Amino acid sequence: MTILSINAVTLATHDMPRSVRFYRALGFDARYGGEHASFTSFPAGSSYLNLIAVPAERRWSWWGRVIFHVADVDALYRHALEQGLAPESAPADAAWGERYFHITDPDGHEISFAMPLA
Repeated sequence: MTILSINAVTLATHDMPRSVRFYRALGFDARYGGEHASFTSFPAGSSYLNLIAVPAERRWSWWGRVIFHVADVDALYRHALEQGLAPESAPADAAWGERYFHITDPDGHEISFAMPLA
């Protein structure tokens, strides 16, 4: 048996409209669902980032992060700032050979965007 790829990552949200607006501001386009749906799916290359609405009493703590490779980390960082979003820091070069930045979504999920260094 061989694991070939990740098909999708699904993140829980207490506020679907707010989360959909956040991901759209980052440049994701919904393929299914939307602000008034209980489930929304955004294509991410050949995979998907999904959101699922859960009741307010359902809580979670830090779970890790989702990392997306992009063509231009610096351009996406500038775009996020222009959209009024607040990345945790400016893009930086990492010892493991990527340029990256982190941003936290409205429900506390950490998202990273990275590109390989040349």
